Amino acid sequence: MAPDAPQVTATALGDWPGTDPLEATRVVRGELGGPHLPHLVSLPHRGVGSDPVGRTAAILVELPVDLQPHGWRLVDRPGKDHRRAVSALSTDLNVLGDVIGAESNPAPALKIHLRGPLSLAANLHLHGGERALLDHGARREIRDSLAVGAAETVSRVQALAPGTRIHLQLDEPEIADILVGGIPTASGYRTLRAVPDQEVSDAWDAVAEAVRAVGVGTVAVTFPADRAPLDVLGMSTLSAVAVPLTGLTMAQWEQLAGHLEAGGELWAGIVPEPRRLRTVSTFAATVLTPWRQLGLPLSRLAQVRLTPDSGLESVSPSAAGTILSRLTQTADALNQEMAGN
Repeated sequence: MAPDAPQVTATALGDWPGTDPLEATRVVRGELGGPHLPHLVSLPHRGVGSDPVGRTAAILVELPVDLQPHGWRLVDRPGKDHRRAVSALSTDLNVLGDVIGAESNPAPALKIHLRGPLSLAANLHLHGGERALLDHGARREIRDSLAVGAAETVSRVQALAPGTRIHLQLDEPEIADILVGGIPTASGYRTLRAVPDQEVSDAWDAVAEAVRAVGVGTVAVTFPADRAPLDVLGMSTLSAVAVPLTGLTMAQWEQLAGHLEAGGELWAGIVPEPRRLRTVSTFAATVLTPWRQLGLPLSRLAQVRLTPDSGLESVSPSAAGTILSRLTQTADALNQEMAGN
């Protein structure tokens, strides 16, 4: 296969084990060099402010937060919890810049990941303790603040990694319940009203438009396999979806086939929980079997990027590195299938 030919690549979803950003960054960039997609690591085990919600809240513009027993809360002015989240992200960015600066041949692309606007609103609380998802105005404020903050964060990364193509991943782990009214209230005695499909797709597009304006490449959204709202994805301008392949129904695969035929990307989660490392041929078959059943041409495999099913924070650092290696080996196997077609 020619060096510049479209091909299957690999990435991870962002969360990483341990508490050392330097070691984590070196491993990720070592395993996911070009043509693969390294990512800015996040280390949830560091504690407050390094969790997915706190990390994303750290980039919000004019919406400070603090941590309460029930979770992150929107407040009037930044406190120690907010400052801790901002500091952790700044540390990771500075480490990334140092590592890239020491590389003789940096990878041409880099991914950052943030909690998506709807799942973020489901996990931020208003002054009275209720989830911000309850209030349409609060959802809009969070969406707009996230859009500005994401664009500013991308610009910071671009300054640290000149010439690198930046991609953005929006994580929406609660999206299925958000769309059907399944998110519990703060009291837990009832559930919040469903958010309309159009509002959800518009929120994704608002963030995507802001980051594209500063030069972002692909904007991807991650879904859990269960009830993945692929129809809502089709209403948006997002070009990539990250979803675990384990548990997908044939009907969902047919929706994904339509997404691929329209030119979209599939970020395919092929390393499920528990993290049992199967053979490369077994992982490759996870993609190839439904691919062939649907009659998709092998040339479209170039629209696939392989990932774990979820973040890797629950495994050991050495196991996480091994998983990345297995992903790139599986990508090589799929590229051989594509080249031999």
